[in-house]
Amino acid sequence: MAAICVFCGSSDTLDQRWLDLAGETGRALAERGHSLVSGGGRVGMMGTVGLGTREASGHTLGIIPQCLVDWEVADTDSDELVITEDMGSRKNLMIDRSDAFITLPGGLGTLDELFEVWTTSTLGVHGKPIVILDPDGFYDPLIAWLNDLVDKKFVRTGAMETVLVARSVPEALDAIEAALGG
Repeated sequence: MAAICVFCGSSDTLDQRWLDLAGETGRALAERGHSLVSGGGRVGMMGTVGLGTREASGHTLGIIPQCLVDWEVADTDSDELVITEDMGSRKNLMIDRSDAFITLPGGLGTLDELFEVWTTSTLGVHGKPIVILDPDGFYDPLIAWLNDLVDKKFVRTGAMETVLVARSVPEALDAIEAALGG
């Protein structure tokens, strides 16, 4: 089926509920026959989504820059681990190798990845589905701020329509499958 890139937090100090969400996401995408594209780390939610995918017999592709390999945070259990020169190359390759994107809760890196795929989508660089998986309102303040930017004419209304906010893992995967025609 589809190669789905999951952006998420990589901190190893997160509450268990975020790790549970990541594991559920990984298992569900594998159970539906999708493969995972991730940032290639073994820590935090990123490591957990990869583990969940593999536990459900799914294929995992990790894409990680050499600097993070040097920090010994690479998910060496990935079915395929691609090492890039830098963070920008990593992001570009993640976009190229993915058919769709799911953003789970995360910090600056997650937001950077979300905004990169979102911006390139609004510019017509790709037409790949983008879903923010937000079961408990984590991203509600961000979405409200972005809607305010639309009201102030800094963001086009159409940009907000290129991203779906899903409240459950099944809803997120249903949206991606519908967008991909499957």
